Amino acid sequence: MSELEIDAVVFDVLGTLVDEPAGIHAGIGAFAPSLDDFEVERLLSLWQTHVEREQQRIVGGARPYAAGDVLDLEAARLVADAVKVDDAVRVEDGVKVDDAHAVAALARTGRKLPPWPDTVAGLARLAERFPLLALSNASRSALLDLNAYAGLRWHQALSAEDARTYKPDPAVYRLAVTVSGRPPERLLMVAAHAWDLRAAQSLGLRTAYVARPVGDPPAPSDAFDLYADDLPDLIEKLDRRRK
Repeated sequence: MSELEIDAVVFDVLGTLVDEPAGIHAGIGAFAPSLDDFEVERLLSLWQTHVEREQQRIVGGARPYAAGDVLDLEAARLVADAVKVDDAVRVEDGVKVDDAHAVAALARTGRKLPPWPDTVAGLARLAERFPLLALSNASRSALLDLNAYAGLRWHQALSAEDARTYKPDPAVYRLAVTVSGRPPERLLMVAAHAWDLRAAQSLGLRTAYVARPVGDPPAPSDAFDLYADDLPDLIEKLDRRRK
């Protein structure tokens, strides 16, 4: 289709608008400051692998639904178990912090993720032209904190928690369709993950891929409506297609 007739824009958040690995990396480094960067990267991979695997198990029906906060706490516990006890004990304001407190604090690392350099300004520009919806696998409370920390502007933020499943389950994308009150073909899903866009596309949403260092690049067989290097490039190409 040569022309994009869009009524609203739906954004993935984790990885697309905020640097999730960088935020968790920083949290692990603060949790166990004696670790070198290689070890922190290994633990970051352990965290991400656990969360992604458990989300897939939930989507596939192999595990009952558990909110993202539960999965993050599980991942933090795995990280804590992988480091020495002495490394995991911190001192705050002269008081020794117990392990359970430290692990709970580590689990909240996913609520403090830095935005990409073009994110805040890009959302502000798009918000002048379209209703903007966030559609994230983050829990409702985590999404609230994350949006506030990164300075993300939305007209409405939707969590997969409301569908009691995770992307790429179609039920998550139906949240955006239902809440927006628009037909799927009038919504543009923007993400740095090709798997996310494929799932949205299968439900009839229009799609835009934005390249990020931590994203999932498109395959040669993918046919998304827009491909952009960053948000300014997306805005330029969206304007060009709408003329």
